Amino acid sequence: MRDLAKPILVVGSLNMDLVIRVANLPLKGETIFGKTFTTFPGGKGGNQAVAAAKLGAKVTMVGAVGRDDFGDKLLCSLSEGNVDTSYINRIENSTGTALITVDENGANSIVVVPGANNACFPSDIDKALDMVEGPGILLVQNEIPEETVGYAIKRAKEQGWITILNPAPARNIDNELLSMIDIIIPNETEAAVLTESEAGSEEQAAQELLARGVAAVIVTLGNKGALYCTAKETCYIPTYKVKAVDTTAAGDAYVGALATALSQGKTVLEGAKFAAAVAALSVTRPGAQPALPWRKEVDEFISKQEEK
Repeated sequence: MRDLAKPILVVGSLNMDLVIRVANLPLKGETIFGKTFTTFPGGKGGNQAVAAAKLGAKVTMVGAVGRDDFGDKLLCSLSEGNVDTSYINRIENSTGTALITVDENGANSIVVVPGANNACFPSDIDKALDMVEGPGILLVQNEIPEETVGYAIKRAKEQGWITILNPAPARNIDNELLSMIDIIIPNETEAAVLTESEAGSEEQAAQELLARGVAAVIVTLGNKGALYCTAKETCYIPTYKVKAVDTTAAGDAYVGALATALSQGKTVLEGAKFAAAVAALSVTRPGAQPALPWRKEVDEFISKQEEK
């Protein structure tokens, strides 16, 4: 029987996460002692690709890593997560890195050094779109060059792909490009930056993005759930109550899960509810890609929550 699931093409960053666990996040100018230091494969693009693939989606990744140990480990992590790495370039620049500080409640602060991620070019998009059987779902973020993000969205839209943008970190997006985005998924801070609105006014920000041309908006709100808005409906999607250990990849788990649900024929609202479960499960574990759950784990988690 022919597999009717849509392919997912992730264009984005690949970083090695250098994680320091602390009692409390340091204040400006403050020096503190860390408890532990670990390294985990990460990067928003890589995380979202692995999240989707571990949930059963057919995922291809476009990006770049260096010819170094970090690059080797990132490619290995993607392959172990069932991601097609055929379109990941290896260059002489260093692999992207992220310095992540995580406190006892799972909250974090992150500094990213792009490195090889700056070598993700529009020509790489052409190669992948010409070879991956579509149309499917394009998933992009803002940790690669702005030109490449815009080009990927335009090319995919021309070919009938569903386009999803996770605008992290936030930067200005013109209305022409916004009109080509089917779903934009910012967090509260990113939504405020994109619309120059006050933090905490997510409904206002969502309506502004819709007015500027986006078809659907999902504002993720951490442990408060998510806000889903289209021209026809607005609703809040609750999250699951869990003990957070590390929130580093929660947003990426959410985005990858939503893309997976859409690839399998679910509605956006159904996908957002599924994504809430995946994100909740991911924060109960340390690290980025190692924390991302397999589909069987998510199904069992949802089943147990429904029994309560």
